Amino acid sequence: MQTMRDKVAIIGMGCTPYGDHYDKGTEDLLVEACGEAFEDAGVGPRDIQAAWLGNLGDNTLGGQPLGSALKLDFIPISRVENACATGGDAFRNAAGFVAGGLFDMVLVAGVTHGEGAEAGPRNGYALGGPPGTYRHGQNATYSGAPASTFSTFATRYAHRYGLSFEQLKQGLGAIAIKNYHNGAMNPKAWLHKEITFDQYMNAPWIAWPLGLHDCCAMPDGAAAAIITTPEIAQGLRSDYVLLRGLGMSVGNMDGRLNPQYDWVHFPENVRAGQVAYQMAGIADPLHELDLACIHDAFTVVELCVYEDLAWAPRGKGGDLARSGVFDLEGELAVNPNGGLKSFGHGGGSSGIHKLYEVYKQLQGKCGPRQVKNASVGLTHDQGGLPGIYTTVINILSTRD
Repeated sequence: MQTMRDKVAIIGMGCTPYGDHYDKGTEDLLVEACGEAFEDAGVGPRDIQAAWLGNLGDNTLGGQPLGSALKLDFIPISRVENACATGGDAFRNAAGFVAGGLFDMVLVAGVTHGEGAEAGPRNGYALGGPPGTYRHGQNATYSGAPASTFSTFATRYAHRYGLSFEQLKQGLGAIAIKNYHNGAMNPKAWLHKEITFDQYMNAPWIAWPLGLHDCCAMPDGAAAAIITTPEIAQGLRSDYVLLRGLGMSVGNMDGRLNPQYDWVHFPENVRAGQVAYQMAGIADPLHELDLACIHDAFTVVELCVYEDLAWAPRGKGGDLARSGVFDLEGELAVNPNGGLKSFGHGGGSSGIHKLYEVYKQLQGKCGPRQVKNASVGLTHDQGGLPGIYTTVINILSTRD
């Protein structure tokens, strides 16, 4: 089987601030993100041979919003939708065409905006059910659909590993506090705040044992990447970033049909991680990766990902989080951008705004949240329904 390792280079990326963009439409956000990417890469729309757009909802126009926004010259544009793994899968599709030699330079963009069916809560905290269950502002209401699903993972996790309620919440709280702390240093993140453990524990319940600070933010925003071959990248900039590994896994409904499904791990994460690690030549991920931006729609998902991707022994992820292993200065900095908790869950664009963070970290351009000597980073996207998920993992590295 062919590999994409070292056959794809990122030469430019852009990302809007994430938040309530009431004064902008979908195309405005795409122009802003793609404009930054073009400027960063030193190329223009006429250099792009094909494009991919990640977007969730009932968009029946396919890739047309991207072509319209950028006035692209009748090139092929595909729209990708794959639950919360949409952004990562859009990048995967584009990378495959470059690695296969079909295109020399392509654009990948993702966008979410409250004007469409992808709209989420506008108050900035809880991921819940259908868009219609939310109201704007301080009096927002919440639907418990996804939150109640992942509360099951939290209670089963505590039961499986013999944790008390307090022990479970100490681990989950460490994750939330870390991500708030990192996001407070990110000018493009939506939530700029820090919390104490007491504030974490005293927050309103969303779906017990998950509280307000266990649930991610869902703002508007867009992100974009320009990718090409390493040979072309060498002539454009010295600090381009390479795709080193990529893995994807889609569940088969085992979690809904198998009575032995344990509700404390995601087999899709395990499989995608194994594929990506093998392609990247990584045998000890905790010590060979420098940073990771992962799907933390709920704190318990981040906890499970630590263990699914072999960064922590089963049942010990919370202990490692509490001890600082996943802090900015720890062995593996997880969600230095603030994660979905603080930066914001951008639906179809989340996978690309995570790539933006890893790209900038590997270039050493992240200011106070910069991970020291970062050379290898990972992004993880996960979406789906109880018992069946889609996971996409990308591993990036600096050039040799």
